[in-house]
Amino acid sequence: MKIALLSRNAQLYSTARLVEAAQARGHEVRVLDVLRCYMNITSHNPSIHYRGEDLTGFDAVIPRIGASVTFYGTAVLRQFEMMNVLPLNESVAISRSRDKLRSIQLLARKGIGLPVTGFANNPDDIEDLIAQVGGVPLVIKLLQGTQGIGVVLAETHNAAESVIQAFMGLNANIMVQEFIKEANGSDIRCLVVGDKVVAAMKRQGRKGEFRSNLHRGGSAELIRLTPEERSTAIRAAKIMGLNVCGVDMLRSNHGPVVMEVNSSPGLKGIEETSGKDIADLIIQFIEKRFETSETAKDKTRTRGKG
Repeated sequence: MKIALLSRNAQLYSTARLVEAAQARGHEVRVLDVLRCYMNITSHNPSIHYRGEDLTGFDAVIPRIGASVTFYGTAVLRQFEMMNVLPLNESVAISRSRDKLRSIQLLARKGIGLPVTGFANNPDDIEDLIAQVGGVPLVIKLLQGTQGIGVVLAETHNAAESVIQAFMGLNANIMVQEFIKEANGSDIRCLVVGDKVVAAMKRQGRKGEFRSNLHRGGSAELIRLTPEERSTAIRAAKIMGLNVCGVDMLRSNHGPVVMEVNSSPGLKGIEETSGKDIADLIIQFIEKRFETSETAKDKTRTRGKG
């Protein structure tokens, strides 16, 4: 296959590993800076251009689209889909997962375990909003935040009020969630490929830090999932319509609760912790999808709803 890999930086670990794995399996791979792709949107002959070159002949596209360029990146991916190029994850599924509020509403509709979540716009509703999520301590999240940025733990009522008022004063969209104290600053990252959890790790935040992101100094270790946790991760991926994703969840007193479904999960931490060649599993998956896609329409059939 001839594969396009949409990434801002070819030197990133995940990008480099996917290129390595694809080439090892005999495929031709080209890394494209998604912001340098531009499009000719026509009914009968849609095209993508890159640094003056007309891009043609690709069989598949692997999107590694950062959160800051979601709008433009998914537009480019849609154009590839219009050209009947098989996407690893579809543009509509990526857009769905990147909208934190929408994704939580979709998961809630299907009965996935979630932390109690509140959303409001008017400062007059702050008192009731805090009460609805069980009071303090609580977590306040910017809807546009990524990698733990814009996530605040408010441990007192006054602190919660002040932070929420400050965000609302800046016209920032936020959601408020119950704090899962029993998680003890850890979460579980499940890497889903197709209909399977291919690897899982427990991420532990450093001392005094409730966020468990590895780039914030957290540590990771292998973990054995319960059947309910495995099922929850697979169901969450299907609801989002994602073929490959990272599902982040917490172990609560009432079972696993999903925090986020990540459409471009980093591979470094999960590969180093699990010892598995995740990049190769992803390339194998896209090979099988390409082989079983009998028509061009099959290649871009949207999974999930909403």
